Amino acid sequence: MPIKNKITVTNIKNLSPEDKRLNDTEISGFHARITPSGLITYYLFYRLNGKQVNYRLGIDGQMSPAQARDLAKNKIAEVTQGVDVQAVRKHDRTKTRYSKFSTLRFFLEEKYSPWLKSRNPKTAKKTIKAFESSFPALMDFQLSDINAWEIEKWRNKRLADGVKPATTNRQINTIKGCLSRAVEWGAIDSHDLNKVKTLTVDNSKVRYLSKDEEIRLRDNLQVCETDFLEVIVVLALNTGMRKGELLSLEWNHVNFENKILTVDFQNAKSGNTRHIPLNSQAYNTLKEWQQNTGGIGFVFKDKNGLPQKDFPYIWGELLDKSQITNFRFHDLRHHFASKLVMASVDLNTVRELLGHSDLKMTLRYAHLAPEHKAAAVNLIG
Repeated sequence: MPIKNKITVTNIKNLSPEDKRLNDTEISGFHARITPSGLITYYLFYRLNGKQVNYRLGIDGQMSPAQARDLAKNKIAEVTQGVDVQAVRKHDRTKTRYSKFSTLRFFLEEKYSPWLKSRNPKTAKKTIKAFESSFPALMDFQLSDINAWEIEKWRNKRLADGVKPATTNRQINTIKGCLSRAVEWGAIDSHDLNKVKTLTVDNSKVRYLSKDEEIRLRDNLQVCETDFLEVIVVLALNTGMRKGELLSLEWNHVNFENKILTVDFQNAKSGNTRHIPLNSQAYNTLKEWQQNTGGIGFVFKDKNGLPQKDFPYIWGELLDKSQITNFRFHDLRHHFASKLVMASVDLNTVRELLGHSDLKMTLRYAHLAPEHKAAAVNLIG
């Protein structure tokens, strides 16, 4: 049954599907409806020239109760002046429905990208690049036409093409965030991408090198013809840095005096700067690499002084020669974390070295190799 109360954050949270509707006690016609699935939408009921209209204000989660209240007041003021706000909305939608000024591409270039750059230029560049590579078919869509069904179709195709569930989850969150800003800034009334459920991802299984695999990998690194590969792999094994962090690393981020390497916040996935101590192997490898390359600019750079691009072919060759299967470059990070845990390093220290903001992410490394489990049991045997 519909209930009457002031529409506030607390009362909206307490609203249940059985209530169906919450009528605000302060603004006549202002109400919130809840579906059986729990979706809450704000509306404004008004009469104009004998015509009854239920004007949709927006969806909870994309706007707060306070924002919905303010919008309701503004629309009431317009109705009082004789404006049929519902008719105006329909007219505006018809006029701009197929305009280039209401496409995803235009919104990204003119509004979203400048806003991202004002917050973090490095992240902005990565985000826009992610849109271009992940959603090229949607770039010329009208914002209002990007709905849950379109994203579900997109995701099904991506999964069929072999893209990992975790990757599609991350990409969908990117476009959800963009459309939520579009709602907040008035570019569209709402979006329904919250209907696209996050795929379950099993992060409990972590691939790391066995002792024999690590020996073979290191042996083949020493005879590798690509000069930078040995350095970058040794660093990954001893610092747990991501590939992107390594390729964007600059010499001014390496403090040889204190044996500290800094991952700048602009290059870190978490957006936070972290400092990683260099052990002897990492220090000596970097020091020799500095002497051989001049130690200016990027640590790994091409002949033009630009950051070294990805290297899937030579990495694949190295794995083949080392007879290692089902192993990605990112798994060197898992290997680093696993070895720390097997050496009895506490999880919070591992978290800090990896740059995780939440310990939950680090817990997936809290496992032991079978031989360490056996050794632990034998301690009390």
